[in-house]
Amino acid sequence: MTHLQQIQALRERARQHISQGAITPDYQLDREQSIRIMNEALATELVCTLRYQFHYFMATGIHSQAVKAEFKEHAREEQEHAERIAERIKQLGGKPEMNPAMLTDLSHSEYREGNTLADMIREDLIAERIAVESYREMIRYFGERDPTTRVMMEEILAKEEEHADEMADLLFAVEPSTGKGGRPLYFADEVGSAKGAGETRAEASPQDDVGGGNRPKKPS
Repeated sequence: MTHLQQIQALRERARQHISQGAITPDYQLDREQSIRIMNEALATELVCTLRYQFHYFMATGIHSQAVKAEFKEHAREEQEHAERIAERIKQLGGKPEMNPAMLTDLSHSEYREGNTLADMIREDLIAERIAVESYREMIRYFGERDPTTRVMMEEILAKEEEHADEMADLLFAVEPSTGKGGRPLYFADEVGSAKGAGETRAEASPQDDVGGGNRPKKPS
């Protein structure tokens, strides 16, 4: 078959399967399986959105304002992820599963509210870590056979890793006993300037810094 004949064959197939949208005969994965996996990711994002929103409204205490801002921002970003995934499911010829009765069964993370501010942060951190591991598996599944979905999930994974790191920082700030590895509360530029001036900083208390709010004070 000549090059021109191949092009003509492609055109004919495109016309025959026009109702399938972006899905062409050379899609290398099981399309139904891909849709099922994407619906699990969608449910995970929607459950995370709801949990972050609940934590935003319910967070109270001396540290709550800075933490509430993080909860609200994360809820917005999780919702954006859900919208991207839902759009991709539609492109694959599937139906985004948004039935509330189905979400908790499909979601990889659980909807747990927590009783204290530290509990809320901890539950969100656990959920983010679950999402990170799940999405890495999904990325390996899509690989080079569905690069569009893979790249999208890689971008979402990067944001989930960022969320997990931020939640770990907040949890340590609110509950320092969780930082067994001596996780610092300081910003890198503060540590550098302190060393350059030959100064040391006093150990910070939980209220010294939450989400980049108040900075630790230098000892007098």
